[in-house]
Amino acid sequence: MIKDKMKIHPEVARALKEGRPVVALESTIISHGMPYPENIETARALEHIIRENGGIPATIAIIEGVAKIGLTPEEMAFMAVSKDILKVSRRDLPEVLGLGKNGATTVAGTMILADLAGIRVFATGGIGGVHRGYDKVLDISQDLEELSRTNVAVVCAGVKSILDIRSTLEYLETKSVPVYVYQSREFPAFYSRKSGIPWDFEVADLADLATILKTKWDLGFDGGVVLANPIPAASELDFEMMNDLIIEALKKAGDLGIEGKAMTPFLLDEVKSLTRGDSLKANIALVANNALVATQLAVALAKK
Repeated sequence: MIKDKMKIHPEVARALKEGRPVVALESTIISHGMPYPENIETARALEHIIRENGGIPATIAIIEGVAKIGLTPEEMAFMAVSKDILKVSRRDLPEVLGLGKNGATTVAGTMILADLAGIRVFATGGIGGVHRGYDKVLDISQDLEELSRTNVAVVCAGVKSILDIRSTLEYLETKSVPVYVYQSREFPAFYSRKSGIPWDFEVADLADLATILKTKWDLGFDGGVVLANPIPAASELDFEMMNDLIIEALKKAGDLGIEGKAMTPFLLDEVKSLTRGDSLKANIALVANNALVATQLAVALAKK
């Protein structure tokens, strides 16, 4: 990458040089995924969880055309309150970096920059995927293509529940992306531990997954790995209730003509409103749990 387009925080650079565990975090959750002040409170909490469990956090964002791998407190505050933050995936990187713009990285955008920096583990809320109603509009997240080619393990609570989970899993299989579930034989549904989708690829021990990752990349098999980490039982929401609310939110989005990049933020905000804030609380709980498990995975991988 062009040297003047990436700046790695000294703490992160030092950890990478010494082979210590580093966990990437996205910035879309700060700028687009949560309201203020929950966004910055959650971002700070995630970094604290990673440090508390033996890792170094690297929250990734683009500020004035420079990819920041690890943010200062001032930069994180800027991402939390600024209104001119673009949502950045692979397609958008040349524009945002080249023209000196500000951008919050999606799962795909974060994976790319983490890979360029040498970070192999990334914690997020949920990955993008195949949208419901894709038979009418072929809307498939760039996250899935990135997972097929970029060498980063993504720890998430599964596919965002506003999406078509089964179709997303089929797409990932077609792209040869390994998808594991942590300590469960059922694929989680983001807000819920249950989706009704049984899953054979369970990982009970993160040391085993670290071995799988090392073997995959040592073989030269490019691409990421998904570790679906079910939301803690105490924080989960009823699957059927959430599905009904999502269908209601999707209908409203259709009536308003909302599509493209605006769809996911709209649906998340609408679901938050319909659940009277319960979905936001669940989102915060699940991403915190993902940060914990991602750090444990990064620690295991650093020992390989």
